[in-house]
Amino acid sequence: MKQLAQYQDGRLELQDVPVPVPPPGGILVQTTCSVISPGTERMKVEQARMSLLQKAKARPDQVKKVLDTAKTLGWKSALQKVRNRLESPTPLGYSAAGIVVAVDELNSRFHVGDRVACGGAECAFHAEMIAVPDLLASPIPAGVEDWQAAYTTLASISMEAVRQSGARLGERVLVLGQGLVGLLATSLLKASGARVMGADFVDARLQTSLAMGAERVVNPTQSKLEDEVRAWTGGHGVDAVLLCVGGKGRDAADTAISCLRDRGVMVIVGIYDAELSWKTAYMKDIQVRYSRSYGPGRYDPQYEWGGQDYPIGHVRWTENRNFEACLELMRTGQLDLKPVTTRRVPFAQVTDVYDSLVTEVGIVVEYDAETRVSVLECASPLALSNDPSPAESFRGLAHSKTLSRLPCSRLDVIGAGNFARTMLLPHVKEKITLGTIVNATGLSARHVKEKFGFAQAETDAAKVFDHEAAAVMIGTRHHLHAPLLLKALQAGKQVFVEKPLCLTREELAQIDAAMSESKGSVMVGFNRRFAPATAAMMEVLKTVSGPKALSFHVNAGVLAPDHWYANVAESGGRVLGEACHFFDFACHVLGKPVKVTAQTVGRPLVPDSVTAQIEFADGSSAQVIYSAEGDSAFPKETFRVFASGVVCECENFMKLSIFKQRKETVKKFASKGHAEEIAAWLNFLKGGAAHPLPYPEARQSTRLTFAVLDSIREGRSIDL
Repeated sequence: MKQLAQYQDGRLELQDVPVPVPPPGGILVQTTCSVISPGTERMKVEQARMSLLQKAKARPDQVKKVLDTAKTLGWKSALQKVRNRLESPTPLGYSAAGIVVAVDELNSRFHVGDRVACGGAECAFHAEMIAVPDLLASPIPAGVEDWQAAYTTLASISMEAVRQSGARLGERVLVLGQGLVGLLATSLLKASGARVMGADFVDARLQTSLAMGAERVVNPTQSKLEDEVRAWTGGHGVDAVLLCVGGKGRDAADTAISCLRDRGVMVIVGIYDAELSWKTAYMKDIQVRYSRSYGPGRYDPQYEWGGQDYPIGHVRWTENRNFEACLELMRTGQLDLKPVTTRRVPFAQVTDVYDSLVTEVGIVVEYDAETRVSVLECASPLALSNDPSPAESFRGLAHSKTLSRLPCSRLDVIGAGNFARTMLLPHVKEKITLGTIVNATGLSARHVKEKFGFAQAETDAAKVFDHEAAAVMIGTRHHLHAPLLLKALQAGKQVFVEKPLCLTREELAQIDAAMSESKGSVMVGFNRRFAPATAAMMEVLKTVSGPKALSFHVNAGVLAPDHWYANVAESGGRVLGEACHFFDFACHVLGKPVKVTAQTVGRPLVPDSVTAQIEFADGSSAQVIYSAEGDSAFPKETFRVFASGVVCECENFMKLSIFKQRKETVKKFASKGHAEEIAAWLNFLKGGAAHPLPYPEARQSTRLTFAVLDSIREGRSIDL
């Protein structure tokens, strides 16, 4: 199938990508129409066409992330991450309509052949086929054409803004900015019984505003908006202002505040970084509200991808209910979309449209029925990935033949996220035959296929278990590790799985059982034990007898609320998902753990900080402090090992100081062990060495991590 792809140098291409698969509980939709968002998509295209310096000025938050990465992983890895981001294509589009061609078995709301409106920047792309979760789709009622239904997501943005304004029958509302979202808001306000004034700098939009229901329109370059508002409202000011503009600064916000009545409401709808004049806003006692996208449920992975709807008695208007309400207004004719539709374009010509978005309002993309993907090409219903999208999920893979013996001549990879592209795949390129790359997002799968030289790209994980001589690398999000690993072991595969090995003891027991019957093997991505600094330290410590003491401090920092680690169902939480690295490191250095005592800071539902005291069989001890507190200026990972007559101190696995016989020896390195662990595993695959991390050792580290969490929950020491 074809999908629109955008590159960070500004290029736009229609690319052939694998057909996606329905997420759990979701549907696969053959797109008939989609609508270009002239605001959001134009902003993305303009940012892509910026120089690197302009991008850095526009996104200082991303620059900070690069600097933080450089401090912990070195400039080489940081620049590689940046390069991967700049080279990777991204999808465009988030409002579409089409016909259901496949339904996941967990879904009972939709059927093959249903017409649906779809939304979501993570799934409703400009593409011939889209895989959509249940609550980001809504049935199209009879009487609504597909091109109209394709506006549903954009109309829901406007509807949520209207709801946030609280505008009631007969109240007067100023819609500042008559782009597509502003025009749709104007129509919805009119339908709700409010009186609307539209304001914009473009006269053509003002004429459209009148057609959409505005009672009065104003061009602020031709007359003073505040005077027009006073005249319209008898000097009181409007009850509410919908600020449907982009950019940053205080001009638009100041204008809005000056037009409001006392105790009026200002709703910020667009991507506008507002600066408020404190005194005016204070004296008028205004309310400032931000309207978040399509409505309640947006950006909540449990709602959007988990299918957990909010009770109507508690949340009357969710994003899906807003979808339904917009479609009903289209059906009754109260939301007339003809005035805002300035252009219709065939999908084959969509790349030519983006140079004219400044002058366009509503652009409907139409997909030719003769060139649509055949339903027979649709993949089987399963999904997975490690992209920044929450669609990454997995369900049952078909059983396949088992591997008979080593060596392995081919490697298949499941998960093509930024971590895999940066830290794993560069170390396998040209060192083993690369077979299939699997990713839920077909665009990313195709990009990784071309960049690293895979033979094929797929969105269906079942495709990787048919090749007898292929090993499997799993680089997905954490909740997929165990299900994928179990299927790989059933197929007799040699498997590399990123940490953590699994998220529950039940999964660990299943892996134990699978390992006892499989001809395959498991390598867990505990890279710190393979770091050159670790190897150099172990060379020193092996000459020292007796128990040792390890103190490991991890300055992890505060987790952003929108980071996928914050979704515990996917990540398992930071202790299980990341601190496991350091518990494994302690086991590697000190041996078999026998007891652990752990506590966290405060009483969080899921701890993201932990202090663990670990006892080992030979009398050694370790203290691991993994903290979400602290300051980013302090190194992220530091440890000290105290042995008889020796102290080893390390910072970020890049600088190792060895204190022995009153002398300090300093060694510097440039790797945290990713390259070395992959090299060791590939050597094993080719039959040249023993397994570099036997399963019992990875299992021991996993059990220790579970025991740490048990100790926190139960408030006692846990024997292992």
